[in-house]
Amino acid sequence: MRRLAARGAAGDAGEAAAPAADRTDCARGRGRSPWRLIDLRAIWDTGVVLPAADWKGPSSGVAGRRLNKAEALSSVRKAQFERLEAARPRGPGSRERGPVLRMAGQQPPPWVLAALLLCLPSLGGAIEIPMDPSIQNELSQPPTITKQSVKDHIVDPRDNILIECEAKGNPAPSFHWTRNSRFFNIAKDPRVSMRRRSGTLVIDFRSGGRPEEYEGEYQCFARNKFGTALSNRIRLQVSKSPLWPKENLDPVVVQEGAPLTLQCNPPPGLPSPVIFWMSSSMEPITQDKRVSQGHNGDLYFSNVMLPDMQTDYSCNARFHFTHTIQQKDAFTLKVLTNHPYNDSSLRNHPDMYSARGVAERTPSFMYPQGTASSQMVLRGMDLLLECIASGVPTPDIAWYKKGGDLPSDKAKFENFNKALRITNVSEEDSGEYFCLASNKMGSIRHTISVRVKAAPYWLDEPKNLILAPGEDGRLVCRASGNPKPTVQWMVNGEPLQSAPPNPNREVAGDTIIFRDTQISSRAVYQCNTSNEHGYLLANAFVSVLDVPPRMLSPRNQLIRVILYNRTRLDCPFFGSPIPTLRWFKNGQGSNLDGGNYHVYENGSLEIKMTRKEDQGIYTCVATNILGKAENQVHLEVKDPTRIYRMPEDQVAKRGTTVQLECRVKHDPSLKLTVSWLKDDEPLYVSNRMKKEDESLTIFGVAERDQGSYTCIASTELDQDLAKAYLTVLADQATPTNRLAALPKGRPDRPRDLELTDLAERSVRLTWIPGDDNNSPITDYVVQFEEDQFQPGVWHDHSKFPGSVNSAVLHLSPYVNYQFRVIAVNEVGSSHPSLPSERYRTSGAPPESNPADVKGEGTRKNNMEITWTPMNATSAFGPNLRYIVKWRRRETREAWSNVTVWGSRHVVGQTPVYVPYEIRVQAENDFGKGPEPDTVIGYSGEDSYTNNQADIATQGWFIGLMCAVALLVLILLIVCFIKRSRGGKYPVREKKDVPLGPEDPKEEDGSFDYSDEDNKPLQGSQTSLDGTIKQQESDDSLVDYGEGGEGQFNEDGSFIGQYTVKKDKEETEGNESSEATSPVNAIYSLA
Repeated sequence: MRRLAARGAAGDAGEAAAPAADRTDCARGRGRSPWRLIDLRAIWDTGVVLPAADWKGPSSGVAGRRLNKAEALSSVRKAQFERLEAARPRGPGSRERGPVLRMAGQQPPPWVLAALLLCLPSLGGAIEIPMDPSIQNELSQPPTITKQSVKDHIVDPRDNILIECEAKGNPAPSFHWTRNSRFFNIAKDPRVSMRRRSGTLVIDFRSGGRPEEYEGEYQCFARNKFGTALSNRIRLQVSKSPLWPKENLDPVVVQEGAPLTLQCNPPPGLPSPVIFWMSSSMEPITQDKRVSQGHNGDLYFSNVMLPDMQTDYSCNARFHFTHTIQQKDAFTLKVLTNHPYNDSSLRNHPDMYSARGVAERTPSFMYPQGTASSQMVLRGMDLLLECIASGVPTPDIAWYKKGGDLPSDKAKFENFNKALRITNVSEEDSGEYFCLASNKMGSIRHTISVRVKAAPYWLDEPKNLILAPGEDGRLVCRASGNPKPTVQWMVNGEPLQSAPPNPNREVAGDTIIFRDTQISSRAVYQCNTSNEHGYLLANAFVSVLDVPPRMLSPRNQLIRVILYNRTRLDCPFFGSPIPTLRWFKNGQGSNLDGGNYHVYENGSLEIKMTRKEDQGIYTCVATNILGKAENQVHLEVKDPTRIYRMPEDQVAKRGTTVQLECRVKHDPSLKLTVSWLKDDEPLYVSNRMKKEDESLTIFGVAERDQGSYTCIASTELDQDLAKAYLTVLADQATPTNRLAALPKGRPDRPRDLELTDLAERSVRLTWIPGDDNNSPITDYVVQFEEDQFQPGVWHDHSKFPGSVNSAVLHLSPYVNYQFRVIAVNEVGSSHPSLPSERYRTSGAPPESNPADVKGEGTRKNNMEITWTPMNATSAFGPNLRYIVKWRRRETREAWSNVTVWGSRHVVGQTPVYVPYEIRVQAENDFGKGPEPDTVIGYSGEDSYTNNQADIATQGWFIGLMCAVALLVLILLIVCFIKRSRGGKYPVREKKDVPLGPEDPKEEDGSFDYSDEDNKPLQGSQTSLDGTIKQQESDDSLVDYGEGGEGQFNEDGSFIGQYTVKKDKEETEGNESSEATSPVNAIYSLA
């Protein structure tokens, strides 16, 4: 068991391991990262300020602090200024070359940027204007160039010419141009115009004109009442792609083994064309260390071989702007050889040249020639050194630098080691380089002396200088180059020497010093530094402001901090002169500074160790000679997060169950999250694990579970960590097929569904697997339900392997989703999990149209248009409806249309059986779907009523109807006879033999029905054994006896006696009567 040392406080709170108090920091990251010191090299990325790793903190002291009141300018300021002057640091308005502010992705809030800018008073006394638009729009500012064309501006002659110049200022600046150092009168040239609210020139050639006439050097001037800013001098050139001169090239005759150079000599283009070699049939020329193209475009053969004459060689030039390729007339080679061509002698012989009878030669240089040469390169450019040698066999090339090694981080070899490229050259890359060409016959070297020159580059670029009335400042323009550049100062575009004298301004070489500046000192200064290789031009304005204090951060901020941690309260502000800032607690008491409090020069208040009594409302008040402003910060002190029962190191046998405890105490007002790491990587919670708030349980421990387990308990402000190690022992007695011996079952349902990473068209669904019940889970099926079209009906969404418990689901627009998960193993499927929370996606126009569109007639004068309605996942928005269009085919009539909310529409008054073009397009409140396909449908046919009339007049149909009527009559007669035959029922003679189950009649006075259907009479009830018992009859059995002497038992059963003779006579009489009746004959047949 080990408690880790890493324990931090995040968010706006401080950290227990905060830096020492004598190190000033000016801002801190917000969010979940711990409080840290940062500098202006911080990178702003997605709202988090990340500190530079190598920052050592600004120096202590007040070297850059300024007195704010004009009347307070005294010996303090003078001594301070002299100290700055003597040490030659960057004075007011300048910046050290190291710390700069870089933005990545998005701009920080204006008040944060302002707080960062105001954190570095030691860099100079200038006021930094915040990015807050309300302040930017109110303050007067001289012009600043914000966008301009490149210095060497090459344009396509086929397009209009654009020369860009954009600037900002308050009031907005006006623009004018010079061409070749003379005023360029735009109004006199109808082809030239200037964009509105911009200085960008547009030269239009749609009505004619030659672009070459406008070549020259242009410069833009942006001016308002506070000064004039200048663009670079922009050299305008028109791209050129001249044609290749016609040549009559004779075949090049060369001896096999001799060197050869085929010269390209492309026409000069602007910019230079890209050169490559191909055959006249546009097949590329294969290059290797024997045959290759030089940087100048020539094609070099270190030695010529007989196969080289199998093709011709043409130099091609591709021009950038016109995207055209020009081809030079092709060279043809005639190779003289001592031996005829033989494949085997070239391919199989270990020495190709001896097989061809080619004499071996020592290397010699084809380019550059001789043993030494020199080359000049400008700083920051690429240096390309090239050595191409001839010889038999083909020489190898190696590169070296005298007195040192090649710069491995910048050097790379090209063109089969014949070229050495060194990128981003600096002064230390100068010196002597040599290439060594060698083969088995010998070696030679060529020495290249490299000189590195430099166009001017900035050491200190002048920055805008904003001062309060009466303050001092300076502009520094410091550049380097080779040769050393000269510096020229200008003001508002005019040489400083010719400007009106200013007693508050002093020029000292590359620095302009301003003392006791006033409102009239506002102007734009230009620094031009140049040498023979180029120039740099920078604008920097001097502005004098008097602005009352303003607060830049949101009002009434809430800051939460962990008990006993260090924190700081920020109060960014702005004003000119720079205001002083004081802090008060709970609206009373004296200025907070000293003891447990420390106020930094930027105004931030640090509490070195927060206690419960530090909780409260803090007020910051900014004051200058023009007024004051205040803001409040609410501070809450929270209890720390602590793991009070940590996981213990454990040794477990394979197959057993292990539980790692992690019990946490935290501030109840903060949300606690407990997570686990295994071997310092996020733990994947498999179906053998159970993660709870205070423990992690591992069932059936295996060897792969061995390792370190880290419990991380975290809130928004802090976290605590504890680690334990689990050792797994192999148990030989444990069967490897333990799970196979246990009964298998369906998996338990997944639980604790959670939706995260909510996006417009996707969401991540995470769940905790249930127990697999001794059969590994093979799949998870994710289902969804929506509450608009089919509420309560679940549909399959996607399927995932059983090894995952988190998946990204791709969603359709405008569906109110609810998800559940089903686990599957070889036994079957689990019960569905409980549903997740709902998530509604935003709407969009439909991306499809309904399917199965049909048009069919249901009557002779109509056409019914039907389709399959779209479901919830394809509706994409509310109020799904369908735009139905139709028109007769092969006509030019306009489309008829109607909007339908159902799935059918009937078109009436149509001609008989006519083809129609039909379209059905989906639409919702967000827009229409794509253009639908056209379907052909037909109106109704004129055949439904005619068929019915024809059938009614057919003879066979009449005969069939008569036969059916006769048959029905006969059946009615039979039914009547069967109903009327109930007159006298024969009664069975009483017998002593009991009735068996096959004769289920009454034992006393039983009787037989002559009804052969054996159906129960109305009012009878069938017993459980199938017999029919008489419940009630309209005919009394007494009527069928003699003399009415029949008797009934108490239960109502008949007990009268009949003689055998009487019974027999009646029976015979009935039989005789029935036999002679023709109706009975029909009945018997029936």
